[in-house]
Amino acid sequence: MLWKLDKNKLIQNFQMRQTVDYHRDALKRVDHLPADRLRKASVLVGFVEREEGLHIIFTKRAAHLKHHPGQVSFPGGKFEPLDSDLIHTALRETEEEIGISHNHVKVFGQMPELPTISRFSVTPILAMISPEYSPNIDKNEVEQVFEVPARVVLDPNQLHSATFSVNSNRHRVFAVNYQGHFIWGMTAQIIQAMQRHLR
Repeated sequence: MLWKLDKNKLIQNFQMRQTVDYHRDALKRVDHLPADRLRKASVLVGFVEREEGLHIIFTKRAAHLKHHPGQVSFPGGKFEPLDSDLIHTALRETEEEIGISHNHVKVFGQMPELPTISRFSVTPILAMISPEYSPNIDKNEVEQVFEVPARVVLDPNQLHSATFSVNSNRHRVFAVNYQGHFIWGMTAQIIQAMQRHLR
């Protein structure tokens, strides 16, 4: 079962399987956005090996931010001209937002780009993060850093969905609720695809 995944099994399972696309019903809202007009961005899906099993790092975004204020997300942000690639973007943004140095991060894979309603094309970067990391939060961007057990995040029974109509199209939204943290939107779309990939 997925909740028994350790570090080596996680990496092997991810790298030995072909990545999956995001749920079609969750992408209908962005069908009208031209791909070449979207700004590149990336997020870091950081796994931490604890005694009780793997955990995944999440942040709660600051309430005053223009995009997705107060939402739970993976650390990350937009590609800057000085970034060598989107992996560099995810590592730089993670260090800027929550103070985890790239020296504590080992990337092992990435998922397909995900278009968002805020006109970004977001690439999730998967990595192992040293359990010795010590967060240093930039309060201008992040309100809180917390971990959720991977056995919760990767459990399809913990992922809920609902559909609603937008411009006569059925649109699906995914969500995970953990100890008062409501994880939805783009972050939950990534989780849903990651579950299918690793299943």
